[in-house]
Amino acid sequence: MRTVITKDISTFSEFKNQLLHWATQHREVIFLDSNNYHQKYSSYDAVLAVEAFTSIKTDVENAFQDLYQYQSQTKDWLFGYMSYDLKNDTEALYSNNFDGLAFPDLFFFQPKKLFLFKENEVEIQYLRMCDDEIEADFEEIIQYSVFSIQSSAIEVQQRISKENYIAKVSKMLEHIHRGDIYEANFCMEFFAENAQIEPLEIYQKLNAISEPPFAVYFKNSDHYLLSASPERYLRKEGIKVISQPIKGTSKRSEDVILDQQFKADLAQNEKERSENVMIVDLVRNDLSHTATKGSVQVEELCQIYTFKQVHQMISTVVSEVENTTSPIEILRTTFPMGSMTGAPKISAMQIIETLEETKRGLYSGTVGYFTPTGNFDFNVVIRSILYNAKNRYLSFSVGSAITSQALPENEYEECLLKAKAMFEVLS
Repeated sequence: MRTVITKDISTFSEFKNQLLHWATQHREVIFLDSNNYHQKYSSYDAVLAVEAFTSIKTDVENAFQDLYQYQSQTKDWLFGYMSYDLKNDTEALYSNNFDGLAFPDLFFFQPKKLFLFKENEVEIQYLRMCDDEIEADFEEIIQYSVFSIQSSAIEVQQRISKENYIAKVSKMLEHIHRGDIYEANFCMEFFAENAQIEPLEIYQKLNAISEPPFAVYFKNSDHYLLSASPERYLRKEGIKVISQPIKGTSKRSEDVILDQQFKADLAQNEKERSENVMIVDLVRNDLSHTATKGSVQVEELCQIYTFKQVHQMISTVVSEVENTTSPIEILRTTFPMGSMTGAPKISAMQIIETLEETKRGLYSGTVGYFTPTGNFDFNVVIRSILYNAKNRYLSFSVGSAITSQALPENEYEECLLKAKAMFEVLS
């Protein structure tokens, strides 16, 4: 059980900053921020969860079954992540590529302390075992002195050279032209060894550049995720399930007229639209595994959304489920998300594994939370920096969808566009 109180916050951004700095003293931290981005499906403007009362950490074997038992027994707020490699728990797949980060494949925790932001109020929920700390913590937070600590510039290396990237995309195109797949998301890693950073400072810089609706600051001891994700993977509200895949990207311009032209060009781009439609079909199929008959619908098809760095093409696919359907089953039957795999999904993942050179791990996995009633909201881990402070390994990956119309040189440029913000905050 939790003690719940509500506080009025007059200086929202200042309090949020103080709260986040205060939170870093804890071993486990998840901060989710919508950056006030207007969206139809949203419960909170921001959420902070700290300090595990219970937790689950596991590799891929029986991961979904272990998560099911943990979630169904706890029936409380749970925060955490599922890595991309949980694909190996649901299909006869493997992940043997290089892994410099060494994160667990799955991690969730039940927080002792929880802060839920909505407009100028924060709802504070503490487990009864520590609810006598609420007022003292709140006073400490509002008086917290925020010091700026600068990270040193990081020397970032590229795992796959441009020439090798073009050769690999050409190989993927051979698979497409042969009919093995229609589309696949191909990713490459940028990394730094012996890297020393201040994770919170890097996260705040990255977030300020992009201000995305699914930003994440995550800490589990020495493991950090600093994410400026614009994409929702899956959300459950009662019996309604919502997926919002992104496929289609365009750069922005400070020139208003040119920026509108880029947006219009993206909306009319047949290649980008075909990529998006293919993934929509895949998502519809995934949702049908748990949906009630006839409930899978496409609410939006190829709509253009504008973010600080890029324009994106997003579709919204929804379904309904029975009240008795486990939230873990909905996730298991749709994971990994179609926008980060391809179609057909299993063949695409097999080919991806042979051509990529890095284990994806948490990149292109998902971070989010379960509510006590079994609702959930999860993002797609993209536009993100991952960091293992113990071995000082830093990594970020970017990718694009390869279809029959793809030009390897253009796909490479799209990857660099997506990597721009990460390079900027690390330089």
